[in-house]
Amino acid sequence: MKASLEQSSLPCRRFGRTGLSMPVLSLGGMRFQQSWTDLEAEVITSESQQLLKDILERAVACGFHHVETARHYGSSERQLGWALRDVLDPQRLLQSKVPPREDPKVFEAELALSFERLGCERLDLVAIHGLNLSEHLEQTLRPGGCMDVLRRWQGDGRIGHVGFSTHGPTDLIVQAIETDAFDYVNLHWYFIYQDNDPALDAAARHDLGVFIISPTDKGGHLHSPSSQLLELCAPLHPIVFNDLFCLQDPRVHTISVGAARPSDLDRHLEAVDLLQSAAELLPPVQQRLVDAAQLALGEAWWTSWQRGLPPWQESPGEINLPILLWLHNLVEAWGMEGYAKARYGLLGSGSHWFPGANAEALDADVSETALREVLVNSPWCDQIPGLLRRLRNRLGGHPQQRLTSV
Repeated sequence: MKASLEQSSLPCRRFGRTGLSMPVLSLGGMRFQQSWTDLEAEVITSESQQLLKDILERAVACGFHHVETARHYGSSERQLGWALRDVLDPQRLLQSKVPPREDPKVFEAELALSFERLGCERLDLVAIHGLNLSEHLEQTLRPGGCMDVLRRWQGDGRIGHVGFSTHGPTDLIVQAIETDAFDYVNLHWYFIYQDNDPALDAAARHDLGVFIISPTDKGGHLHSPSSQLLELCAPLHPIVFNDLFCLQDPRVHTISVGAARPSDLDRHLEAVDLLQSAAELLPPVQQRLVDAAQLALGEAWWTSWQRGLPPWQESPGEINLPILLWLHNLVEAWGMEGYAKARYGLLGSGSHWFPGANAEALDADVSETALREVLVNSPWCDQIPGLLRRLRNRLGGHPQQRLTSV
């Protein structure tokens, strides 16, 4: 067994009511696995496993003491379990995530499989994975539900703290936080998507640890930024800018770094080195981004585009107008076409992880008249149908499938 490496350290923050000392960067386990299928052991290649070990060794050496994965991240748990035995870290905080289930016995079986795959006797952090719908919260908290399973495992000393991860609507996230049943939350919040501000406020009021999900990928495909975004964020790389934006907020405790190779850690470490200067570095970049958006979109649109939009459930064909118009803004303001194509293609196939439909049904199953009827309270009712058609022409024809099956 390999001895632990000589370690450097990252700044740490108190992870809410857990009291854990949490590094500001966490190693996310969504990108380093060989497959999104939970492979049998003999199918995993030595090359794939060595790559994961290389990532983990670099992460440990840089102070990434928090490692998180999930039951449905394909072969991630199995491969990580093997690597953890070879790459030691006495300060390691280990987290996995298990989706809520209608039948708590099914949930407990998946929880047990996570422990088996990871080869561990205890997890410091366990999250309900994908608390995206009100029924997920009910399945978790009802008497005899998933939380009762977790509390029993806590009582046995096998689980430290319980949280939840979510792609759900902000009001549901706030509702879950206000139950006081959870110790921490994994959620989306970045420069390009700040809708979950009320959830961050609620987490601060209730002293929950806050973990930001996938700031590089879900935060805008910042690993492959547009030339426009690169220019607007200079002298910072967009990854560095977004990391600083997240970490300068005292409501945020850690952000996920999903690494597919050791070098994927570099930009994030650069951001940490600049964290003390965030107050000087961020404002000029933010102002350039806002100025570019207002120039491209018009100040009137920029300040009022969300007004009067129905939720996707109330839109004909379940067209997700808030998301589609947000994607329009990203493309027009900052040239984020690659990211917008991926998000557009996922609408309609993302289930509760990314709900609602894209604009493909407009003029087919959904008439402009029907669309206008739900836009009666929008100041942009006359412009939105044409805008959706242009967006469809620009982004359509690239259907996406969410990688996890739950």
